[in-house]
Parts: sequence; structure tokens; C-alpha cells
Amino acid sequence: MIYVFDGSLEGLLCAVYEWFERKPGKTRLVTTAQYQPEAFTEVFEVLNDTKKADRVWKGLQKKLDKGWMRRYYCCYLSEQPQAYAHLFELSCSLFKEAAGAENNYGDPHVLAVSQWAKKVEREKHRMEAFIRFQQTADGYFYCGIDPDFNVLPLIMGHFKARYADQQWIIYDLKRNYGLHYNLDEVREIQVPAEDRHRFKKPAASSLSEEEAHYGNLWKDYFKSTNIAVRKNTKLHVQHVPKRYWKYLTEKQ
Repeated sequence: MIYVFDGSLEGLLCAVYEWFERKPGKTRLVTTAQYQPEAFTEVFEVLNDTKKADRVWKGLQKKLDKGWMRRYYCCYLSEQPQAYAHLFELSCSLFKEAAGAENNYGDPHVLAVSQWAKKVEREKHRMEAFIRFQQTADGYFYCGIDPDFNVLPLIMGHFKARYADQQWIIYDLKRNYGLHYNLDEVREIQVPAEDRHRFKKPAASSLSEEEAHYGNLWKDYFKSTNIAVRKNTKLHVQHVPKRYWKYLTEKQ
């Protein structure tokens, strides 16, 4: 039996609800984008239903503590098909088995969800550390990113607290949505296709007059504090992987 869902968290939770409603036996969960027809396998299309999803989510909250609920959500944010499958299997197990099933790391689904969550948390911390804003001519602070996982929901609180006195935009270029803080609240934004090129690399004319000056000051500071004889490129790359250098002013 194959369950096909749209890739949303609501869809995944509805798939769990439908499994218990129908009791189809061994089931494989795949996204609509991932699904390929199979001649001899029965297929069920999961339709989103907020009430069903809420019921499953509340049931999970009764089964899991806050730490595990965060792992569950982080695993979902990995956007990996295999992670979705592990979440589905884990959810079904939690409702079938006695309390504490999530602590059995001999279970491959428990282990996999924990591992995916750890990877997403690592990406979240790196985004918080390596994001560098540029000030635009209209006073906003902007940064375009393309993280491995969908970490914008996880970094929202950090930047709202740290830059509470600045209007900023963090835009995920890979997933085409971003966060906009207007000194009052953080809103999700999306840019029309015809304007996306402006967000990949803002033109010099769109930046404030002081931006280039501050960038040069930071580069000079970085060079002056760097001790050439102690250079350890291998260790440096371990702490700051090369795929994040594009965010760092000192690497430009």
C-alpha cells in the first residue's frame, strides 16, 4: 500500500490519521513529487484535513515531551523523503506501543528521526552564526541564504531578539520565501518570479552609501587580527565549511 501526500506537515499528520482509520497494514509514505506509479501496488491519496491533523498533533503532544516534539518538527524541516517516511512510521508506533517508545534507539525510526533533527539543528546554528546583513538604501538590513534544510522557522526568534531595533529581511533563495521584521512582528514574505534576481545579489545601487565603507572596515579588521604563522586551513574549514563562505563579508 502506498500513501501519497503533498509534502506538508498537515499532510503527513493526516496520513497517520488515515492509517489508523483504515488499518491497511504495511504502508509506504511518499510525496506527490516522489511518487511513481506501480502496476501491482494499491495507492491512496491523502487529502489534507485540518481537524484530522490537529487531532494527531495533539495526540503526539500527549505522547512526547517538548524536546521530542522539537525533534519531530526539525526532522520534518529536513524536507527529505526518507525523513518523512521515518516520521510516519514513528508516529504509528507511538500510538500503537506503550509510553516511552521514543526512547528506544534500537528502533531504526527513532534513531533516524533523532539524526535528521540533529542535522537540521546544526544547520540552524550555522545560519545564526554566519548570516551577514547588508544595509539597503531604504534602511533595511538584508541577507539572502540557501540553507541545506528549511531552517527559517527555527531562526526567526533568534534574529527578532538580537536585532529588535532594526528592520531586516532574510530570504531563502532555494525555497523562495523569507522573513520580514518591521520592528513590531515577523511576517513571511514571497517575491514574484520576475523580481527574484534582485534578491540573489542586490545591486550596488540598491545598497546604502555606507554599506561598502563598513564592508571594507570589517575586511581590514579581519586582516589585521589574522596571524599568518598560525594559519590552519584544515581546522578553519572544519569550523566554517566552505559552502558558508559566500555569506561572510571577510571572504568576499
